[in-house]
Amino acid sequence: MGGSTDKPWSDQGFFVGPTRSAVLGMTMTAEMTPPLKFKPIVFGVAGGTASGKTTVARAVLEAVGASQMAYLPHDAYYRDRRDLPFEERARLNYDHPDSLETKLLVRHIKDLLVGAPVHVPVYDFTTHRRTDDTILVEPAPIILVDGILILSKRKLRDLMDIKVYVDTDSDVRFIRRLQRDMHDRGRTLDSVVQQYLDTVRPMHLKFVEPSKRYADVIIPGGGHNRVAMEMVVSRLQMLLRVREESAEEEIPS
Repeated sequence: MGGSTDKPWSDQGFFVGPTRSAVLGMTMTAEMTPPLKFKPIVFGVAGGTASGKTTVARAVLEAVGASQMAYLPHDAYYRDRRDLPFEERARLNYDHPDSLETKLLVRHIKDLLVGAPVHVPVYDFTTHRRTDDTILVEPAPIILVDGILILSKRKLRDLMDIKVYVDTDSDVRFIRRLQRDMHDRGRTLDSVVQQYLDTVRPMHLKFVEPSKRYADVIIPGGGHNRVAMEMVVSRLQMLLRVREESAEEEIPS
């Protein structure tokens, strides 16, 4: 689960709007947010930590185009515990569903579904707290939601039209997480291993792995599974065409 704080999600190809500080004082107008012609498709990508969810999401992005997607990463919605000192924040269990403000994510999806822009929180993984900035995400034909726990909450998964679970071997996921946390988040080897043993692995077995049964498609090996990705992208493009055609038929001549 990840992102950067100076330009959130840009390393994943999903920097979709300015921070809230950049748009303060601006008045939202109809011209700034053109109305959607049809109800957006909500596409969920779940899977264990470092399973390759971003690779899958990027493959979809490349297939349909950035202008077609609004990106909502679940890990942007970690609860803001700035009331606790850093040492206590570092010891919290960030792999339990209660660590995330999922109700806010659900509300944001519902807002995008009716054509309203949302301000997504920006979470700083080095300090374990939200920043004061948010990211402006505009409505788009596809709403892409990803995260390890997105299929564990019924109110969240019930909003999804397509649910994908990225299934990757645990040893591969651990190595990827170790490299990411040490390189991108300034963690030590000991702290990454300890967190994995204390919370990541137990919570994966308790919440993440069981949620796999709710997926419409399970992708072994993640975004590098070309056959599975072609099937998922094809299904997504078909849904887009169907909704576009239905919307055109409803327009009076």
